[in-house]
Amino acid sequence: MNLQYLSIPYLRTHRDEEVHNIRLSYELAGPQLGSAPIVLVCHALTGNSHVAEDGWWGTLIGRGKTIDTERYTILAFNIPGNAYDGIETDDPERYDVGDIARLFLEGLRLLGIESLYTIIGASLGGGIAWTIAALAPRLATQLIPVACDYRSNDWLLAQTLVQERILKHSAQPLEDARIHAMLCYRTPESLNERFAGRATRNPDKYDIVSWLEYHGDTLRRRFRLSAYAVMTYLTARIAAAPSVAELAHIESDIHIISITTDLLFPHSCALALHSELSQYKHNVSLHTIDSIHGHDAFLMEYPQLCTLLAPYF
Repeated sequence: MNLQYLSIPYLRTHRDEEVHNIRLSYELAGPQLGSAPIVLVCHALTGNSHVAEDGWWGTLIGRGKTIDTERYTILAFNIPGNAYDGIETDDPERYDVGDIARLFLEGLRLLGIESLYTIIGASLGGGIAWTIAALAPRLATQLIPVACDYRSNDWLLAQTLVQERILKHSAQPLEDARIHAMLCYRTPESLNERFAGRATRNPDKYDIVSWLEYHGDTLRRRFRLSAYAVMTYLTARIAAAPSVAELAHIESDIHIISITTDLLFPHSCALALHSELSQYKHNVSLHTIDSIHGHDAFLMEYPQLCTLLAPYF
């Protein structure tokens, strides 16, 4: 962890509240700022600013990798309240995705960054990336939203409602919320192929149950309940624009990456978005990760992801 900090003097939030002196943490990788093209990475729900080399997206970002830290400066902010920097919140609804995007834009301003080569993000981070681009349409040469959409769909809203109920009412909120989430991140085909109804370690417990319990316990040990509440709230409030037509003023080349079996951000939504947005913009493309693994394929199908991204880096 090599965290650095900025102080955002002021933000008026979606609740029309004034928040002052907001501490925004971030990490840099690669050449120093100003000496190479800059890639802004927006992290996912349980992710953080540590994205490169041995970070959570290190298979994609690092020395000699698809997004090469010898060629690009990598910048990633922590979403306030994710607690990676040790700062928790007692108000998970303080900021919405629009507020987070404005905080990140103010962070860029304080760092003296006037333009970016790329804004890239996956899942919740992709929704933030869409929102940044909508607010600053000339900021980046290219926008790459992965496994996401520019707004929260109804199915996603339903799943985040279940997550919020679990966090508020379960005796083991983090573990139980994570178990439910894993069933949204993967698909029936993925789990059935992997476990095949086996009980290999314990004859009284199916392997799928042990696996889910493991993921629940692992998250409990490495993540904060307050942070999970923040991220769940944000996931349900992705709203980069009121309509696809409003996205057309984004001047960046837009390369949408969708997953064929994504249960949270269905591929059908990506197809519809690309089709409609192409009516307004010529510089928009759609690329597909073909996988049985669902939403988590952006963390699993690296050969496909790297192949899709290589032409743009």
